[in-house]
Amino acid sequence: MATGFVLITTKPGLEQNVRDALDSVEHVTSRWMLFGEYDLIARVQADDEFTLTRVIVEQIRTIKGINETKTLIGAEL
Repeated sequence: MATGFVLITTKPGLEQNVRDALDSVEHVTSRWMLFGEYDLIARVQADDEFTLTRVIVEQIRTIKGINETKTLIGAEL
């Protein structure tokens, strides 16, 4: 299982729209509103890193209202 955490900065006032759009992305297992440098964080889980990165690049980063993302890939050691 591959897990990533996507830190998201939105355009002002579009936080709720982005959060609602994340609910329709199949591999997003959780999302939270944040206070601080980032507006949202989404946990993404997939069977492999290839699928994980495709979801982030093709489905999350293309959501209208997202200004910037930073992705952290988790590793099981």
